[in-house]
Amino acid sequence: MLTLRQIEVVRAVMITGTVAGAARLLNVSAPGISRLMKYTEGSLGLRLFDRRGGRLVPSVQARAVFEQVNAVFEKIEDLRYVVARTRSGAAQELRIGSVPSISHVMVPRAIERVRAQYPQLLIDINILKIEEAIDYLLLGKGEVVAMSYRLDHPGLTFAPLAAGDLLCIVPEAHPLAARSVIAADEIVRHPLIGIDPNDPYGRIMSDIFRERRLDYEITIRARFGSTVCSLVKAGLGIAVIDQFTVADGAFPGIRVLPIAERPRFETWIATKAGTTLSLFADGFVRFLRQEMTRDGRPGP
Repeated sequence: MLTLRQIEVVRAVMITGTVAGAARLLNVSAPGISRLMKYTEGSLGLRLFDRRGGRLVPSVQARAVFEQVNAVFEKIEDLRYVVARTRSGAAQELRIGSVPSISHVMVPRAIERVRAQYPQLLIDINILKIEEAIDYLLLGKGEVVAMSYRLDHPGLTFAPLAAGDLLCIVPEAHPLAARSVIAADEIVRHPLIGIDPNDPYGRIMSDIFRERRLDYEITIRARFGSTVCSLVKAGLGIAVIDQFTVADGAFPGIRVLPIAERPRFETWIATKAGTTLSLFADGFVRFLRQEMTRDGRPGP
C-alpha cells in the first residue's frame, strides 16, 4: 500500500523524469526523493522506472500502477480544492438572526471578523422580533438568533451570550445632559420614550421602574431601540436603553448617562434543540460573544 506522500513523489518523478526535477517540484532534497523511491519499489516488489537517455520513464510492468497513481492524485487535488473552498467559505452560506438591539452595532462587529476569516462566505442576516425567532429557527430558516430575552420553549436551546448595562439617554441639549449619573426616580419625572412594556424587550427596560414601584408613563412608543434613540435625539423625551444599542457612538446627538442603580440584563444565543452549529455559525457566535463581552464589561 502506498502512502499519500509516496504517491506524490512517484507522480513528481513521472512528471519531471528525474529525481532532481521531482525534488525541485516538491521543494525537498534529491537524496530524500531517491531514498523514498528505493523504499517504495522495495515495498511494492516492482521496478517503477527505467532509465532511458538520462531520464526516468515508467516501466512497462508498473504501467497499471501509474494509472491508479494518477487517478488517486486527481482525487487528492479535488479534495484539496473542496477543502480550500470550504475554508474560505466559497459556495457556503451562514444564515443568522438577531434582535434589533444586538444587530445595530454588535452583529456588524462580529460579521466583520467572520468575513475576514471566510472571505467568500455568503452571509444572510435577518433582524427579528423576539417572537419571530421561534419560527425562524424551528423552520430551519437560520442557524442561530442573538436574543435579548430567554424564551421557555421545548424546541429551542439557549446559551448565555453577554451581560450589559441599561443606560439613560437624553438629547445633547437637555438639562440632564450635564449630569454624570441619574437615578431611576429622576428618570420618571421626564417624558419617556420606549418600547411597549408588554413587549419582552420593552419589559427589560421598564422593569427598573416596576421593581422600585415607581409610577411611569411612556408617552411615545416605538418598536425598535434604534427608533427610540432617534426620537430622543429629536428632543421628544428621554429613554432607558441597553448599552449594546448605543455602543460605538452609534447615535450622535444623544448623551448616554449611567443609571445609579446599575441595572443589568442578559443576552442569549438561541438555536434549534438537538442541532449542531456549522463551522461558520460557531465562529460567528464566538466572535459575537467576544465583542459583546468586551463592550459589556461594567464601568467604574
